[in-house]
Amino acid sequence: MKHIVITSVTRDDLPDGGAGQFALTIRKLRKLLPDSSIEVLTPDFVGSNRGLEIVMEACPDIFNHNLETVPRLYPGVRPGADYQRSLRLLRRANEEFGVLTKSGLMVGLGETDEELVDVFTDLVENKVTMLTVGQYLSPSSGHLPIERYVPPDEFDLLGRRAREAGLDKVLAGPLVRSSYMAHDLYSSS
Repeated sequence: MKHIVITSVTRDDLPDGGAGQFALTIRKLRKLLPDSSIEVLTPDFVGSNRGLEIVMEACPDIFNHNLETVPRLYPGVRPGADYQRSLRLLRRANEEFGVLTKSGLMVGLGETDEELVDVFTDLVENKVTMLTVGQYLSPSSGHLPIERYVPPDEFDLLGRRAREAGLDKVLAGPLVRSSYMAHDLYSSS
């Protein structure tokens, strides 16, 4: 394995938000696969500074936390999350720990192009260098409905706009997800 992405469901039920498991997994993988790069895709640890510190002490190569959507849609899409808290987490990972940062967005939930460009700018201002953008696909009828299927050529435009905003590495396409071609995105950094 060249590049490993470690992720989890949000673990707000744990005192450290799952940070200890991320750190333990990173350390074990470093011993088993010392030549592999490691990316973590974490929750926001409900704003806990200590949660981020625990993960960063294990030295991942990339810290990824997905914003998922634009701020206006947070109450419906990410009801327990906070947009500004997520940005602070990403900024802190880069500024205090010197690690590359990455985020991901889903489109097709009712966001506007202008809102997406604002998010791109917010990411750059908060020291994020890598971004994935993909189509939201509703897992079941009990989940949020898809507001719009975004055509492939619009993903090309979104990728260009994200790069114009200052994001160094961007993958945008209908089936792109956070882990999509993660090694290629990292190795081109």
